[in-house]
Amino acid sequence: MAKAKDTSCQDEACALQTCLNRNTYSPEKCDKLVRKLYECCSRMYEETNGKGESTACPQSRVVTRWLKNHSPTVD
Repeated sequence: MAKAKDTSCQDEACALQTCLNRNTYSPEKCDKLVRKLYECCSRMYEETNGKGESTACPQSRVVTRWLKNHSPTVD
């Protein structure tokens, strides 16, 4: 069974890693990319009823807790 590309969150994880590498001394510049990754992971877990797997995503309960503790910022 092929894994759907849009559920792996690999693109978001790579973008975050690139940002962190560029902003070693200012990781807060990557906050929006952290949120994008966690939102992607949340969608992936929702779409797969919590059974999705991705090397880019923390465990489902970690994603849920992080999103609960980090309310969206208004730009």
